[in-house]
Amino acid sequence: MTVRLAAALAALLLAATPAAAQEPTETPPVPEPEIAWMGTGNVAGVYYPVGVALCRLVNQHRRETNLRCAARTSEGSVGNLTALRDGSYDLAIVQSDTQEAAFEGSGAFAAAGPFEALRAVAALYPEPLTLLARADAGITRVEDLAGKRVAWGAPGSGTRALADRLMAALGWTAESFAAVPDLAPDRLAGALCDGEIDAFAYVVGHPALVVQEATTSCPAVLVEVAGPAVDALVAETPAFVAATIPAGLYRGNDRPVATFGVGATLVTRADQPEERIDTVVRSVFGDLEMLRGLDPVLAHLDPEAMARDGLSAPLHPAAEGYYREQGWLD
Repeated sequence: MTVRLAAALAALLLAATPAAAQEPTETPPVPEPEIAWMGTGNVAGVYYPVGVALCRLVNQHRRETNLRCAARTSEGSVGNLTALRDGSYDLAIVQSDTQEAAFEGSGAFAAAGPFEALRAVAALYPEPLTLLARADAGITRVEDLAGKRVAWGAPGSGTRALADRLMAALGWTAESFAAVPDLAPDRLAGALCDGEIDAFAYVVGHPALVVQEATTSCPAVLVEVAGPAVDALVAETPAFVAATIPAGLYRGNDRPVATFGVGATLVTRADQPEERIDTVVRSVFGDLEMLRGLDPVLAHLDPEAMARDGLSAPLHPAAEGYYREQGWLD
């Protein structure tokens, strides 16, 4: 009788419970994260892994910020700036000289006109113009490239834009060479070692995978880019800097090599919300030590230099605010 009574009481209590209490509580929907698309470069280069590293820091905080960063491969600086301008990208990694040209509407951007909405976010690392030649090609200095088969960079890339400036300074045109093949970065090492080309140019931070691949696959040497014409070019172009590729980074290259170059920079547009860019900046600078360990070219990042070097476009307000907060700007 006791068991039956207990069962009856339980049934009465269950019947008296409001129907709503018996239904599972609905979980509020989780909002879809905003996506910040970042233009980078070819997978064989450095911009893509650097973009992945930057996005990794941003994405660590996506649950709190509701922002996801996604790195996309691309043809390089010129293409990145074009895509940033038309809204295809929200962020882009570009060379400092192409940043300057886009903001001014000069060089490769003359037809499009000044990109007045371009805004700088941060400087990243130096990128020397790297000339690599087969050891048997008879190329020991930059002037020896005349009459040779030289891959000067794909049209639309930052490498090609910088190479065009160098060729103009030396009085060269495409007709100055036996051939100027259009090769993607991931084909450069194979083409050099297979004898399809005598040399290639690449603007890249070091150590660089494409140079490692070439120097381990065949005898190849780094070529100095120096002389009066180069000195004058660097002196008249604020975005250019003298640079040195350290000795011992690559097989068969045990001496430092003088050259010149630019810097890799992160840029955006003026219409990007301050909250979004603030999230990117604080994510990157808040874990700079981790970023230094994610790729060798990032190993020596200097936060104060990142706030000013090679940034010819105005700073985005969120970036400027953070840098002033840190005391890195006057």
